[in-house]
Amino acid sequence: MAIDSEIPSAFAVRRCKAKFVTPAKPSPHERKLLSDIDDQQSLRFQVPYNQFYRFDPAMQGKDPVKIIRRRSKKTLVFYYPFAGRLREGVNGKLIVDCTGEGVLFIEADADLTVEQFGAALHPPFPFFDELLYNVPGSDETLNYPLLLIQVTRLKCGSFIFAIRFNHVICDGTGIKQFMFDMGEIARGASSCSISSVWEKHLFDAEDPPLVTFKHHEYDEVEATAAATWPSDNLVQRSFFFGPDEVSVLRMLLPTHLHNFTKFELLTACLWRCRTIALNLDPDEKVRMLCAANLRPRSNPSLPSGYYGNAFVFPSEITTVGKLVRNPLGYAVELVKQVKANTKMEYPKSVAALMVSRGKQLHLPNVMGSYIISDLTKMGYEEVDFGWGKAVFAGPAKALGVISFFIESNKKGEDGTLVPICLPAPAMERFADELDILKQQPMEDKKS
Repeated sequence: MAIDSEIPSAFAVRRCKAKFVTPAKPSPHERKLLSDIDDQQSLRFQVPYNQFYRFDPAMQGKDPVKIIRRRSKKTLVFYYPFAGRLREGVNGKLIVDCTGEGVLFIEADADLTVEQFGAALHPPFPFFDELLYNVPGSDETLNYPLLLIQVTRLKCGSFIFAIRFNHVICDGTGIKQFMFDMGEIARGASSCSISSVWEKHLFDAEDPPLVTFKHHEYDEVEATAAATWPSDNLVQRSFFFGPDEVSVLRMLLPTHLHNFTKFELLTACLWRCRTIALNLDPDEKVRMLCAANLRPRSNPSLPSGYYGNAFVFPSEITTVGKLVRNPLGYAVELVKQVKANTKMEYPKSVAALMVSRGKQLHLPNVMGSYIISDLTKMGYEEVDFGWGKAVFAGPAKALGVISFFIESNKKGEDGTLVPICLPAPAMERFADELDILKQQPMEDKKS
């Protein structure tokens, strides 16, 4: 799916120097422990989101930069750990030092209209680095700001709200809660409708720690030249799956395979096509990891307002040869098994693994690992700073081996948008494989 934008190759973005936004009131100066799950090396990265808001005549004369900056100060009163800094304690234990130093905020103006981004706003966004400027040094984990916000006014009166957060401090649900509360306060609320809750100990290991599952997601993988994820020649594209595309894929499954979800079907399809596109050795092991939200599975339930990380990466493993030689149904069965692994005991087992084997464990950042995070039910577009709902809201791009499922609409048709990141030659093969899969004869259904 090509990006249908009309953005010129050169345009002006005028940025003010990044400044710190601090809580509007003095906040507790204390040290808060992160959970044993938060400690893993795999979460020490930055996640960029952006939200596009159209001009609203009712807000004529009101400045989104001033409103959001001022209201972010009030919101940080309730989320004061975000204004602190990460420290590392004994044995790699992560701690938030609640210093109140603040989050980074950038004011900007762009010589663009929202229409120039195209009728279907979706990642990857051209020149996104201009719309969320990486302040030098700000993307480090320890001793640096945990949030970076940029609000960019567009010449049509619309604006873009972009935010980047360090994943050790919260997950997608947590950052949505923070933004939603900021929106409520921007519209006049004096406090958050749901009190923010820290309670990170809920995802600590038992004493003594007990690993009860096999965690292939943390297998040590030899970093050969062929397997290592490259740092250059990477391209980004998004692929849309509407009702017609999903219907075609469903017809490729054998009749005995039923009770599968759209998520399982699309994940299996993407995993298989991606593996073929990468031209990996047939005997190489490949992993499918699904970011599983623990909130609906928690028993007892997590406190309302909990904004920390509450997810794990259950996985399944197979070989390249088995995945590509078998029909699509084989991959669907494996993905179903990934989801079945997400029992309430699983996060405690992950936490125990972190404690028993040190905090240095990380997910293999190699060609043969693929991670899917389903954000279709997140509702990021509901964040309203006074200009109504966002016309696009969500991740700005795929992040290496991580793809996101994003709720989208193309030419009036609702569906799922998936940003993909691959080396340039593999991206061409990936698109070709998707087309081939859609054109397979009906006889494959019986195989």
